Amino acid sequence: MPEAATRTLRLGHSPDPDDAFMHFALAEGRLDTGRWRFEHRLEDIETLNRRATRGEYEITAVSIHAYAHVSERYVLLNHGASMGEGYGPRIVARSALDPAALRRGGGLRLAVPGEWTSAHLAAQMFLGPYDYEVVPFDRIPVAVARGEFDAGLLIHEGQLTFQDLGLVLVADLGAWWAGETGGLPLPLGGNCIRRDLGEAIPEISRLLRESIRYGLEHRQEAVAYALRFGRDLDLARTDEFIGMYVNERTLDYGDDGREAVRLFLERAEAEGLIPRQPELEFVR
Repeated sequence: MPEAATRTLRLGHSPDPDDAFMHFALAEGRLDTGRWRFEHRLEDIETLNRRATRGEYEITAVSIHAYAHVSERYVLLNHGASMGEGYGPRIVARSALDPAALRRGGGLRLAVPGEWTSAHLAAQMFLGPYDYEVVPFDRIPVAVARGEFDAGLLIHEGQLTFQDLGLVLVADLGAWWAGETGGLPLPLGGNCIRRDLGEAIPEISRLLRESIRYGLEHRQEAVAYALRFGRDLDLARTDEFIGMYVNERTLDYGDDGREAVRLFLERAEAEGLIPRQPELEFVR
């Protein structure tokens, strides 16, 4: 029989160290991917969320928040998750601030990295309605330090570097969520695959999972690769950041991780923050 024709799949992920670490093996040709080729599309998470509404990429990282809007086109993979284990996106300001002051009507503005990010959804659950402006995630710390906003909602490596700019922590949303839920992790991002790939999904899923495992098993090499994608991070902090969001849970959500996703979206629906709670599947 003739060999199956090679097919290229567009793989969308964020230009940050944890996603780079996860996809290192695929990007650097360390795995035998058979008939599949992967074209990496690096874009900020809010851009990926919006592209997913149109089904533009066969595989993409999305915010768990955004999954509520794209579940008809995509199914979640059981690997590739970013979960905050008692930590997560952080609200920061130039000086100590009562979080309640950020609620709508208080006259303060919060810079957020995207309307469909899980950080924004968690902040809405934590604070209630607030006035905000969407700002590229990597610009938020400097914008707050310059006084352009009263506070900022930080994702990615800004969670580790904000103090370098003299900013102070107002609230850690991962710690808040853990307190609310008896210690569940905060669901932030996941990898999903387009449903129209049909019977090929398990084969592709296996390759993506193997890439994560390869990085974990070749950590030093994978961290050195991921360092290229870390803004203002040295090797030690790159390694620390990757350890926060790429670990054994990234290979499998676990029962508590899957429950956390369900509860996060259930609560969002109950509070009118998403149109509906999607039916959740976790393809292995």
